[in-house]
Amino acid sequence: MTTRIPLNDGENLAVGAFGGIVETCVQMPLITFKICVQDSRALPTSVAGWYRGVFANAASLAPITAAQVAVNGVVERMITNGTRDMSDLEQIGCAMTAGAISSVLYSPVDLTVIQQQKMALGPGATVSAVVNQGGIGKMWRGTMSCAARESVYTAGYLGLGPVLTNKIKEANPTLGDLTCSIIGSSIAGTFAAGATHPIDTAKTMLQSDLMGQRYSSATAALTDAYAKDGIRGLYRGGFARTVRICGAFFIVGNIREAAVAYKNRPKE
Repeated sequence: MTTRIPLNDGENLAVGAFGGIVETCVQMPLITFKICVQDSRALPTSVAGWYRGVFANAASLAPITAAQVAVNGVVERMITNGTRDMSDLEQIGCAMTAGAISSVLYSPVDLTVIQQQKMALGPGATVSAVVNQGGIGKMWRGTMSCAARESVYTAGYLGLGPVLTNKIKEANPTLGDLTCSIIGSSIAGTFAAGATHPIDTAKTMLQSDLMGQRYSSATAALTDAYAKDGIRGLYRGGFARTVRICGAFFIVGNIREAAVAYKNRPKE
């Protein structure tokens, strides 16, 4: 089997940035719904309310997704030295590493969107308000929870999703590429959502409680959610997030795959 030429760092950055923007703009209402349900907040009553924070989220998520895809490419080259394709486990582990690293960038973005929706301010004003209340360090409140979530999330869309899609193609040659991608992305997305949603719930509760008046840690938030509503409390907003993750895996995964396929197209 011929080894495919991987994307270089610049191409990975561009693909990740574009995929992050498209995914966020398409699915912002699902993000808003999840945050409101997890934080026991009233749902927006206007279209603008459902899309509040979309520009900050998309503008911030683009470099984060770009970083995830780019770091994934760097780790991939370290593992294979560009001389072979990765094994399935290597591909998943590589993506998990990239996701964990990206949390340093992603956690402040999540916190800004959560606080922006609470304060009804613009992104810049929200960041200023957060820093004024608790110092610059408050922007990274919940980072460890974010790292745990993103390691599994990124392993899903850059690792498990493509692996499952290829396995489905091999087992069902008559299925089209689009169908295989939808099935693979949906299975990987559902798994990732189920595995990480309690962590995401705790992170949202922790970041919403900016000054720590209710929760001193993500563990305290998780314990409180379980004490109040049991398993249901840990999975508040789970359906919306699952749909969003499946969509994200499909969108970003296919954009990346299309870029790789284009780079490896036969030369005329």
